Amino acid sequence: MFDVLDWRELLLAEARQLDESGYEPALGAEELARLADSAVPECAELEAAYVSLAQSKPRAGADDVSPESLEDIEAMSSPSPAETVPPGRADDGLLAAWLGRCAGCNLGKPVEGFGWNRRKLRRYLEAAGAYPIADYLPVLDPMPDGLVFNPAWRETTRGRVQAMARDDDLDYTVLGLELLERRGTSFSTADVGELWLELLPFSKTYTAERAAYRNLVRGLAPPQTATYRNPYREWIGAMIRADIFGYVCPGDPGAAARLAYRDATLSHTGNGVYGAMWAAALVAAAFCADSPSTAIERSLSVIPPGSRLARAVRDQLDAYSRGIGWDDAMACAEQRLGHYHWIHAINNASVVAAALLWGDGDFMRTVGYAVEGGLDTDCTGATAGSVCGALVGTAALPEQLVAPLEDTLHSAVFGYEPSRISELARRTAALRVG
Repeated sequence: MFDVLDWRELLLAEARQLDESGYEPALGAEELARLADSAVPECAELEAAYVSLAQSKPRAGADDVSPESLEDIEAMSSPSPAETVPPGRADDGLLAAWLGRCAGCNLGKPVEGFGWNRRKLRRYLEAAGAYPIADYLPVLDPMPDGLVFNPAWRETTRGRVQAMARDDDLDYTVLGLELLERRGTSFSTADVGELWLELLPFSKTYTAERAAYRNLVRGLAPPQTATYRNPYREWIGAMIRADIFGYVCPGDPGAAARLAYRDATLSHTGNGVYGAMWAAALVAAAFCADSPSTAIERSLSVIPPGSRLARAVRDQLDAYSRGIGWDDAMACAEQRLGHYHWIHAINNASVVAAALLWGDGDFMRTVGYAVEGGLDTDCTGATAGSVCGALVGTAALPEQLVAPLEDTLHSAVFGYEPSRISELARRTAALRVG
């Protein structure tokens, strides 16, 4: 799956990325299908075809706004000013954010990928007597026809959770902590790449991160690591790495977004970068916000308002303000965004925003909605749980999700297997800026 060494996979994924971005791929569907049927994963014809896609032209009427440099992004945005975190909220909110990220991630892991979507999830949950989600997912035996859990179900379903299971969503939070401890907030994008090569196994990277890792090994430097043979550059990967930057910049969405930008541009461009900046700003804003909608409004201030990601999040804010129900809002979002891959940043950001809005500060309902949205469920559960944790604090976290974690996180990052979640939060608190 998503083999960054296979030109056939890269060719099809790049054509889809261009199509989703408002371009007409320079190769037609029939030619792409013929090339994808090649018997070998790498040859001169496939490479030439991939290179030719760079000649693709924007469709008439395409209105995407995608500046790449931080200067150009900030010229189009107006980051909300920094706010002072209320006394006592910083440390408790930080621990709650770490715990919430872990709990939300574990909650979504059994139904990540493997054909799960919103309708299949609803069918399963109703059959299991577990709709709406109010605990880790139960296991039906036998499983309903056509439904298969992610193999992670063995350690992330009800009665089986004994820690935060190893997952890239938390691997990158840990790596971000290590990065900030080593380099401080003046780290460079090249520093991020060096740390990946030192501490992160290649086999535990996926999509855009795997492409960037491959590029690092081949001697490429940022920003080329994000663009060379990387058709996943607007997917969710950078967004799942961003929470740590909000943790160390509580109340300051602009500062958090600038740190996330430096991390994200190792592997992503355009809306993939905006997703990371938005998520970091959202976490930072949650430490001071009085409601999810306030945090979301402030988070949008750091990205171009005309970008596809900003419009997708704004659509959810508008739907919520008009009193539309969760199911109808999700159906409308799917109509608008259903052409995106299920691991894309834009549709998943829409789910996170909706989960926070309709969850309305209730942690269980928030992470439940994030998972029920049915896209990259462990990622949306993790981000929604992180933000909601920072917003409501540890006392509001549900015992049935937090207690089974046993204050333990498993990680593929060298030197962090296992870790105490409370200790990671303590170390993060020591790095706060401002």
